[in-house]
Amino acid sequence: MNNEAQKVREEDSLDKEKLAHYLTKHLSQDILAEELDIKQFKGGASNLTYQLEWNNQKVILRTAPKGANIKSAHDMVREYNVISKIRPHFAYAPKTIHLCEDKEIIGRAFYLMQKIEGIIPRKEFPIPLCSSQATKISQELIDVHIKLHEIDIEKTGLVELGYPQGYIERQILGWNKRYKNARLIDSLQANELMQWLQDHMPNDGVSSVIHNDYKLDNVVLSETEPTKIIAVLDWEMTTIGSPLMDLGCSLAYWIEKDDSPAMQAIRMMPTSIDGMMTRKEIVAYYCDKRNISIDNFDYYYIFGLFRLAVIVQQIYYRYAQGKTSNPAFKNFGQLAAVLIQQAQKTQERF
Repeated sequence: MNNEAQKVREEDSLDKEKLAHYLTKHLSQDILAEELDIKQFKGGASNLTYQLEWNNQKVILRTAPKGANIKSAHDMVREYNVISKIRPHFAYAPKTIHLCEDKEIIGRAFYLMQKIEGIIPRKEFPIPLCSSQATKISQELIDVHIKLHEIDIEKTGLVELGYPQGYIERQILGWNKRYKNARLIDSLQANELMQWLQDHMPNDGVSSVIHNDYKLDNVVLSETEPTKIIAVLDWEMTTIGSPLMDLGCSLAYWIEKDDSPAMQAIRMMPTSIDGMMTRKEIVAYYCDKRNISIDNFDYYYIFGLFRLAVIVQQIYYRYAQGKTSNPAFKNFGQLAAVLIQQAQKTQERF
């Protein structure tokens, strides 16, 4: 298990007394503050994830960072409702336990969900893998993604989670605007890239449930069978939209062993080990499994890179303004630049 919770960062601390009292009231259990152990997971750069433990019980608490704009990707009420609605149709979604909208407890809304024991791959895989196992993990990742995309949104009623019509246009215009608002003096302007994305927008096509942050370190692998996914985490950006855009966003994280040194330097998952599929192989596998064809997938990959760059830039913008002191965000400006340069390089070959 390589996903151990650690000591809570000072800026992310929670009021243990208030939380213990609240849990006692709403979970029908006697939980004393001195018995409540709170730890934090260091992975992720958006919403915060904690582990609460008492009397040999463990649950996960998810909440927004302090001072976050909850109208964006930090809406805990929506995230809780999304997981609760998807779980009956997608067994990989965690079980939700409780939603708290009372901001007096920890300063903002939060929810509780089950703790799933397993392996979450970070930069390096925690156990040795042969190349065939790496290939199986690649395929399993895509197979589970396809299961999500093939949920019948009309029959299940999940279509209500978003607005399919005009999804791609809203994404392009929205992320362009967000980047312009988050640029700093030393940021790449990327004006030509943003205009190119706008000028070459494809049609929406078929809509599906999309995770919007589906990647190797957002899945939990079985500890006994590490090529099998047992859960998918981090549903904060889930909506209804283009499955090809969703796949493009996933591939923005997928760094191959033949990518540039700059891309290798920002790798956060073990996607470059022997046996892992290439991005081209992933797209081919996805299309074959779904019996579809795509004329040019590069557009979706380029968008995924740019969107990820904007997310990173927004976090760096908060760091530069002193709204967070997390040292992990110190070099996010450089990371955003590498992603934009990869998008520009790919766009030149389009």
